[in-house]
Amino acid sequence: MAGPTTAERGARLQESSGPPLARRLGPRRLRTIIILALAIVLLGVGTLWVLYGSQWLRVERVSVSGTRVLTPQQVREVADVPVGSPLVSVDTDAIESRLRSELPRIDSVDVIRSWPDGIGLKVTERKPVLLIQKGRRFVEVDDGGVRFATVSAAPRGVPLLALETASSSSASASLRRFGADRLVREAVKVAGALPAPVARDTRVVKVRSYDDITLELSGGRTVAWGSAEKGAAKARTITALMKASPDARHFDVSAPTAPASSGS
Repeated sequence: MAGPTTAERGARLQESSGPPLARRLGPRRLRTIIILALAIVLLGVGTLWVLYGSQWLRVERVSVSGTRVLTPQQVREVADVPVGSPLVSVDTDAIESRLRSELPRIDSVDVIRSWPDGIGLKVTERKPVLLIQKGRRFVEVDDGGVRFATVSAAPRGVPLLALETASSSSASASLRRFGADRLVREAVKVAGALPAPVARDTRVVKVRSYDDITLELSGGRTVAWGSAEKGAAKARTITALMKASPDARHFDVSAPTAPASSGS
């Protein structure tokens, strides 16, 4: 029996491959797809125009919150937010970097787009835990040991830090070994570990060496704290010791398991 002719094979191939796409979909469905595609393109173009080209979503206001010592106006001036620019194009990372580098008092800042027309600057300022006196001025030190500002008047309730590392050969050796910045951080740790009643009465944190830190309290009382290690244990011990010996003038918690008090 003879096989299919060339014409028959061509007809079968056309049937197996099917009609062109337009004939398979039909004119109505094809028109719907084209309309949807055009709508998506127009929507994208329209969105880009609204975000970048229109006058609707542009920066018109800059709000500042969280300031304590700094003023909102200081923050706005340094932030230099491009008022009038499209809100979507504002470089929030650059604003944050500028604020933190030019205003060291700022510990962190969140730069937030506030749609439809605002930028919000949420500031967290550093808080001084110790002061270093420089002539008639005071350098503020935060809880990370960062010296972030110099002020003419000492903030109330913040103790002075006295580095007396030249008072003896052992103190000088400690300075050479650890460095001034490390000793400042150790003093900061001590200040952070103090129980609230002791912290309120502390006037000076005196550092002679890494393991010789002393507190000078109101009323001429002193506390030998030792090193910054075991801060929590020393805090519990000084609280109990002051309750047991309320008239004492000197307290020693450098070894918290063997505390001592003296004077009256």
